[in-house]
Amino acid sequence: MESRKSRHGKPMTRRSFLRLGLQAAGGMIASGVLAGFYARFGERFWYKTNRLTLSFVNLPAAFDGMRIVQFSDVHHGRDFETPHVEAVARRIQALEPDMICFTGDLFDRNHGELTDACTPILEKLHAPFGKWAVLGNHDYGLNARGVAAELQKAGFTVLDNEHRVIEKSGERIWLAGVTDMIYGKPSMDEALRDAGERGYTLLLSHAPDYADIAVPYGVDLQLSGHSHGGQVRLPFVGALFTPEGAKTYIEGLYDLDGGRMKLYTNRGLGTSVLPVRFMCRPEITVITLKRG
Repeated sequence: MESRKSRHGKPMTRRSFLRLGLQAAGGMIASGVLAGFYARFGERFWYKTNRLTLSFVNLPAAFDGMRIVQFSDVHHGRDFETPHVEAVARRIQALEPDMICFTGDLFDRNHGELTDACTPILEKLHAPFGKWAVLGNHDYGLNARGVAAELQKAGFTVLDNEHRVIEKSGERIWLAGVTDMIYGKPSMDEALRDAGERGYTLLLSHAPDYADIAVPYGVDLQLSGHSHGGQVRLPFVGALFTPEGAKTYIEGLYDLDGGRMKLYTNRGLGTSVLPVRFMCRPEITVITLKRG
């Protein structure tokens, strides 16, 4: 048997070969430990503010420049505690929102409980055109009525297959919200009942894949969460797993129906199942509406 040679051309002994193998294995283990530590304690709280400007030809002139701040999937509980909610709320308010939209899962049904701990924090948020919310699957799995009550105490209007008209300087836009796609019974017909002849329409739906159902209803922009962006993403692979209701539209901005409808999927703030994030930072979204 021929002896192996090192990169310097010298014969490599069995002992040297084993030593290099152990060093390589040790390096991989150390890298795995560091990656796990980063995913558990680092990136999970490395909040990112994503800013984008979206243009719509049918946006009323009075709403040109309106700033919507969206947050989603807080999952308050063991792995996302009250101080974390406080930190996020400070960031949201510092963005000077015209409107605040929360797209579901205030609590974690597996590692959390219904509590009023978040209520006074969310109550301090202010936006001149309102604070709006829909419920997510964890909210339904825990206690939908209880979660809705806490959001309402905090000054949020919870849209349960219903809509509201937002007015500014004599012009109007329509804001609708549907129940959760998994545990609720979302209905665009109910959400837009008695809406009459509509103009610009914004839809809140926890599940982003509901966009395929909303397309025929003349929705201009849908805001969603639920996917967490996959929580763990790998280069050239993307998200390793996404839940039902977030298989198609996993994160970011999408154009549907030839660009006539836009969807934005927020990666959320908390986590579920495992308290880790990798290449998938938690997110607050700032959307500026433009006419044109």
